Amino acid sequence: MADKVYPPVTFEEFQPTSYEVWKEEAVTSLKGGDFQKKLFTKTYEGITLQPIYTKADMEYIQETSTFPGREDYLRGAAAAGYIADRWDVAQAVEGAAPTQANTDILHELEKGATAVNLTIGRKGVVLECSDDVRALFAGVDLTKTPVYLDCGAAAQRTLSLLSLADVDLKALKGCVGGDPYGTLLADGRLPVTMEKLFDEMAETVKLGAGVRTVLVDGLVYANGGATAVQEVGACMATASAYLSAMLERGIDPDTAAQSIQFRFALGANFFMEIAKLRAARMVYAQIAEAYGASEEARKLHVFARTSAFTKTAYDPYVNILRTTTEAFSGVVGGVDAMEVAPLDEPFGSSEELTRRIARNIQVMMQEEFHLTQPVDPAGGSWYVETLTAQLAESIWAYFQNIERKGGIESVILSGTLQDDVAATLAQRFKNLDTRADRAVGVNMYANVLEQKLDRPAPKAVPAPAGPAVVTAKPIEAHRWTERYEALRAKTEAWMEKTGKTLDVFLANMGPIPQHKARADFAAGFFEVAHFNMLRNDGFPTVDACADAAVKSGAPVVVICSTDATYPEIVPELARKIKAAKPDTTVLLAGAPAPEYKDAYLEAGVEDFIHVKANCYDILSKIQSTKGVE
Repeated sequence: MADKVYPPVTFEEFQPTSYEVWKEEAVTSLKGGDFQKKLFTKTYEGITLQPIYTKADMEYIQETSTFPGREDYLRGAAAAGYIADRWDVAQAVEGAAPTQANTDILHELEKGATAVNLTIGRKGVVLECSDDVRALFAGVDLTKTPVYLDCGAAAQRTLSLLSLADVDLKALKGCVGGDPYGTLLADGRLPVTMEKLFDEMAETVKLGAGVRTVLVDGLVYANGGATAVQEVGACMATASAYLSAMLERGIDPDTAAQSIQFRFALGANFFMEIAKLRAARMVYAQIAEAYGASEEARKLHVFARTSAFTKTAYDPYVNILRTTTEAFSGVVGGVDAMEVAPLDEPFGSSEELTRRIARNIQVMMQEEFHLTQPVDPAGGSWYVETLTAQLAESIWAYFQNIERKGGIESVILSGTLQDDVAATLAQRFKNLDTRADRAVGVNMYANVLEQKLDRPAPKAVPAPAGPAVVTAKPIEAHRWTERYEALRAKTEAWMEKTGKTLDVFLANMGPIPQHKARADFAAGFFEVAHFNMLRNDGFPTVDACADAAVKSGAPVVVICSTDATYPEIVPELARKIKAAKPDTTVLLAGAPAPEYKDAYLEAGVEDFIHVKANCYDILSKIQSTKGVE
């Protein structure tokens, strides 16, 4: 039987839809909502995200690179992407003693890691002599296994110990790097002058041979709450300063440019992180070119780490979802090496199971999801291409602004860079307070039945030794949900101490359909701080509701019903509750109509909870007034 011949498939019956036609339909679907306010989103980077992107959005973008591995490296540093060389799976090892760290290293490598990732010094593994180095790397083939060692402000001592331990530095791959400016911002001090550290940096470049010895660390900015523009822009200014210092000390441009390892955080905004890595490659290529580096030497080498800033201590298993999407954005963006942090990272220590989950996220991406196959998978996306161009422009402008102010050292010593990052952190906290930003399990959808993870106290990090020769205001590490977590922890500590609960009575008026939506909203609002909700199916009269509220003994009462019934219900109900129990805090679920707000306040309503209310401030105030200490 001959094979049946099918006619070719065409799409002629589907006519392209113009932006104007789409917009008209979108406006109709909004039913009077403001098109600009509803569908356009401004990011912390100052970029406004559009609801839809078309080919026309790319017309202004000058595409200087057509293929991966060429010119500006927009589409990746390697022409074949991950097909020929995969990214390094570099899971961090926590052990402080060399022998314990060695056990952990061998375990990670056996279970799927392909590189060694360590912090050297007081914050990590302490190396005192060459025997410590031998113990640390016993059983590790350093000619085949890349290493990523964060050596603090300078790498010279670590490299010297490696050499004394007969490690062939010319065969070593990865990074044994020092970052003076990053250390200054993290610790607020340096024990020696910058000139001395630059001298050491130049020596490490000469000594390092095949391994990168200069680290430019963006984690200090990201963990302080910085935007993608601030993180990458500051890192580029740092790289520029390091390149200049090395050239002044006789290092040629190619060697200097190829000695730098960048480390970036991978945050929660999936497409922004993809664009950030692509834009960073473009900007660094331009900077390196300005210093005289050849095309090959302009390649940016990125070690990426899932963000510590976005992780939560409550409902921590959601962190698995967060790290997975963050790692995915890193792969799509084109990292060279990556660390995925365990879900229990906020506790300062982790268990074998959580480390295994974190490691396997990368292993599965390489072995099961086949993410090694596409080269520049974001290429051609009108959205990502446009966002990359916008981000590159913003990063370049931020970098130039730092240079105009005297360079990275000047803005660090003056504190202007730290203030800039602090302003972004304050805005992030503000948006979380009002729940404009949502952290699942913390400021939204809190699980009051949750059992906290039992983890040992984190290892204390000793203070830097010796006198401070250079000082600056540090950028303190934060997590975006830490204030809400402290709020809830305060309630739980008070409950454990007193054996009481902070009760909130839901004054539900009318049948279930009348009050349920606002009662559920109110419950979610207060459970964020682990307040105990006293629920009911509603009351038919104001007298019945007021009587039940007073008898409950709850120090907080929330009136829940509809806007249409509030004018009749609220004044009478609030007055009855306050008359019977004056110290009761009476709140109203929903934003009041302007013409009724004063009447509600006069009757005894103290505040209003709704989607734009400052959740953090209201909960904190209730804790304070009700004696939760």
